[in-house]
Amino acid sequence: MSQAGAVKAKADATASVFARSRPRYGELVIRASLVIAALITVLTTVGIVFALASETISFLGEVPLHDFLFGTTWSPLFEPPSYGVIPLVTGTLLTTAIGMIVGIPLGVGSAIYLSEYATSRTRKFFKPILETLAGVPTVVFGYFALTVVTPWLRKIGIEVDAFNALSGGLVIGILIVPTIASISEDALSAVPQGLREASFGLGAGRFQTSLRVVVPAAFSGIIASIVLGASRAIGETMVVLLAAGQRPNLTLDVREPVETMATFIAATGKGDIPTGSLDYKTIFAVGALLFVMTFILNIISTWVVNRYREEYE
Repeated sequence: MSQAGAVKAKADATASVFARSRPRYGELVIRASLVIAALITVLTTVGIVFALASETISFLGEVPLHDFLFGTTWSPLFEPPSYGVIPLVTGTLLTTAIGMIVGIPLGVGSAIYLSEYATSRTRKFFKPILETLAGVPTVVFGYFALTVVTPWLRKIGIEVDAFNALSGGLVIGILIVPTIASISEDALSAVPQGLREASFGLGAGRFQTSLRVVVPAAFSGIIASIVLGASRAIGETMVVLLAAGQRPNLTLDVREPVETMATFIAATGKGDIPTGSLDYKTIFAVGALLFVMTFILNIISTWVVNRYREEYE
C-alpha cells in the first residue's frame, strides 16, 4: 500500500472512531445554556421597549409631541399641568457634562499610569482598589456630595444653593472614574509591546510614547470606556436626587438646583400616583426619552469604535 493510501486509511479509521463516540451531553447543555442566556437578554430588552412604548404612545395621545419635546416648563403634578421636558433634559446634560469633565481626565490618566508607568506590583495593588470604588452604593456618594462637597464648595468661595448641579456633577465624575479607568487600562495594555519598543528605539521617551503611540493605538477602547461612563452618568439617580435637588429648573448655572430625568422617574415612581393616569404615564414618557438618548449615544460610540479601531496580528 502506498504512503498516501495508508494516510487515507488512517484518517478514515479516526473518523469512524469519532462517529461512533457518544454525544457530549455536557457540551450540549453548555451550548443550550448560552443560547438561553442570549435569548433572555434579547427578550428583556424587547420587554423594556414594549413597556415604555405602550405607555408613551398613550401619553402622546393626550399631550402633543411638540409640547413634550420643546416645552420649557415641566410641572405635570401641579395645576395647570405643563409637560415640557426641556428642563429635565437640560439638568441631565448639565450634571453629565460636569461629571465627564471630572471623570475623563481622572479615568484616562489613571489608566495611563497603571498601564505605562506603574510596576506590576503597584498595578496589582491599585487596580483592585480603584475597581472597588465602583461597588460603593450610589446613595453613599449622594450623601457625600450633600454633606461634604457642597460645604467644601462654599468654603472655597463658590456660593451654591444647598442643592446644586455642581456638587452632584462633581461626585458623578468620581463615580464614573472606575468604569473609564478599568476599560481604558485594558485597552492600553492590549497594545502590542513592539510599538512601545519601536518608539523607544527611535529616541522617544516614556511620556511621548504613551501619548503619541499607545493612546492613539488604544483610542477605540478609550472612546468605548468614555461612552460607557457617559451612559452611566446620564442614568445616575441617587447622587442627583440627594445633591442636585428636584427642581425642574431651565438653567445652565451650575450653582442652582436642577432635576434630571432619572431623578424625576425615581421621585415620582415612589409617590401615590394612580396607575393609568396621565401623571403615571409621564414616568414612561421620560423613561422612553432617556432610553432613546442612551441608545443614540451607543450608536455613536459603535461608529467611532469601528471607525478608529486598530487591529494587530
